[in-house]
Amino acid sequence: MAQVLEFKLPDLGEGLTEAEIVRWLVQVGDVVAVDQPVVEVETAKAMVEVPCPYGGVVTARFGEEGAELPVGAPLLTVAVGEGAEGHRPAADPGTDGGAARAGEQPGAGERRSEGSGNVLVGYGTSEAPARRRRVRPQGRASGAAAGSGTAGSGTAGAGSSGAGVPGRANGRVRAAEPVDGPVPVISPLVRRLARENDLDLRELTGSGPDGLILRADVEYALRAAAAQGGRAVREAGPHPDGTVREQALAATAGAAATGSAGVAGSAVPPGDVRIPLKGVRGAVADKLARSRREIPDATCWVDADATELMRARAAMNAASGPKISLVALLARICTAALARFPELNSTVDTQAREIVRFDHVHLGFAAQTDRGLVVPVVRDAQARDAEALTSEFARLTEAARAGRLTPGELTGGTFTLNNYGVFGVDGSTPIVNHPEAAMLGVGRIVPKPWVHEGELAVRQVVQLSLTFDHRVCDGGTAGGFLRYVADCVEQPAVLLRTL
Repeated sequence: MAQVLEFKLPDLGEGLTEAEIVRWLVQVGDVVAVDQPVVEVETAKAMVEVPCPYGGVVTARFGEEGAELPVGAPLLTVAVGEGAEGHRPAADPGTDGGAARAGEQPGAGERRSEGSGNVLVGYGTSEAPARRRRVRPQGRASGAAAGSGTAGSGTAGAGSSGAGVPGRANGRVRAAEPVDGPVPVISPLVRRLARENDLDLRELTGSGPDGLILRADVEYALRAAAAQGGRAVREAGPHPDGTVREQALAATAGAAATGSAGVAGSAVPPGDVRIPLKGVRGAVADKLARSRREIPDATCWVDADATELMRARAAMNAASGPKISLVALLARICTAALARFPELNSTVDTQAREIVRFDHVHLGFAAQTDRGLVVPVVRDAQARDAEALTSEFARLTEAARAGRLTPGELTGGTFTLNNYGVFGVDGSTPIVNHPEAAMLGVGRIVPKPWVHEGELAVRQVVQLSLTFDHRVCDGGTAGGFLRYVADCVEQPAVLLRTL
């Protein structure tokens, strides 16, 4: 007899707590093999194809494309073993019926299956987890039935079903009364959003698995409350059937049409567009805001004559072998400068009130992609020569543009190189990539008048800027670092002293 197993969203590593479904790679009824990718998800750091550790027939999918799921939420169910073909569902898997049938498998707790061994971070597949039948709380059904009566009967129905169960009154979904005990939230982003908006999470009923409160639940509740002129948030408590979402959106549209005043963001004037801060864009926004809040940064800059550096690169590329990129030469200069000024290759441990200096250089570099700004990291850049750096920069850049960077390739940097000259600008005051201590910015290299050997000449000039955390060093150290970088740009032979 076939056994229906539930595959949950695994821990994707690096402290990620949720992911957005970008594209389903399988349909209900498809036959999948062990370790076959079944869904493409986007985290705050990268796009990831998630493999399924079971082989069989897909019987249900949980979540539409664009939906956000927390780690541990069901992704899909798979019928494995003999007779799996008989588990092809006839109804839409997105309906409650499909989900219910997927949960009604016999003997799920009595049989075990070997896992694939294809393990994501924090997720083992040595044993197939037992699938337990979901039992719909009686209070939820009674609360829904009470909604068809009067307000008094709706309240009574909800109250009789026990605390913590949502009910309906006058056609509106009413969240459960606050109860003691842990709040069903696992995402720190959800907690922060609620805290910043003075929202009591105990007043909400989550639409996630087992009542888990998702970020969308908090956003819907805040939107509905603002659009209705500050009406109690508990009247906008999310419900799995989507009723509250429709009410919140309708209320927002009504407020915009009537021009009602209220909390900023409650109404969108005609022609304006609201774009959710999520995925890579949301992660970048959070990180930049945190950097501005926590790091007392300062910036210094200098113009440098890059003519000799460009000639040195041309000479390297004229010889046989791989071509050397300009960013690789700049990276090599950075690692040499950090060896002389290690204060800038560090981070601040605010809890311990200590500065942590690193004995390695994990060099991040800013890369603009269609999905937004990302900062891939070149591991142990101080141990790589110009050819190795060129190769690694090319590999990471291609992976970034294709959305294939792993979380490990986007974290752990100790210093960042930002070549904004590719955008045709001369200077900038970059924001430090938290929790690092410094970032070197490089502008475009253009012909400019320059005094060279006592005479005015046209030279290739570049502007260099260094933004640094003033907690790790004083201006003298930062100025010495930047001056050394400029000297290496103007006279690449300076590097020969440390190679």
